[in-house]
Amino acid sequence: MTGARRRAWGLAAVAAATAVLVDQGTKQIVVHSLARGERHKFFLGVDIVNVRNTGIAFGALSGAGLAVTLLTIAAVGGLLVYFARHATTPLLWLPVGVIAGGAAGNFADRIRIGAVVDFIDPVLWPAFNLADAAIVIGILGLLYVIERQR
Repeated sequence: MTGARRRAWGLAAVAAATAVLVDQGTKQIVVHSLARGERHKFFLGVDIVNVRNTGIAFGALSGAGLAVTLLTIAAVGGLLVYFARHATTPLLWLPVGVIAGGAAGNFADRIRIGAVVDFIDPVLWPAFNLADAAIVIGILGLLYVIERQR
C-alpha cells in the first residue's frame, strides 16, 4: 500500500472514530438525562426526546432487524470497496469516514439494545440522531467529491 493510500485510510479511520464517539456520547447523555419517551423543548421547532427506532432512516422498515443489519453491512461494505479502489481521490476519506462512523454508531446501538436511540425531533420530521446526520452529510459529501473529480 502506498503512503497516500495508507494516509487516506488513516484519515478515514479518524473521521469514523470521531463520528462514533460524538454519536455515542450524545446518545448516552440523552439516555441518562431523559426517561424513555420523555420530551423537552430545545429550540424553536426542535425537541429533544428519548425514543427507539427499530427500522432504518425515519422509521422505515420498522421491526426488520436482520434485514436492516444485512442492508447496513452490504452498503458499508460497498462503500469501503469503492474507497479501496479510489482512496487517493482528494478528500474522499472524509465522507467515507463520516458515513462509516455514522453507520457504526447506529450499528452499535442495534447490537447493544436492539434498536437505535433517536433524540433530535424537529417539527414535521421524524426523530433522528447524530449518526443519521453524519450519514446524510457524508453521502452529500461523497456525491460532491465524486462529481468534482469528473
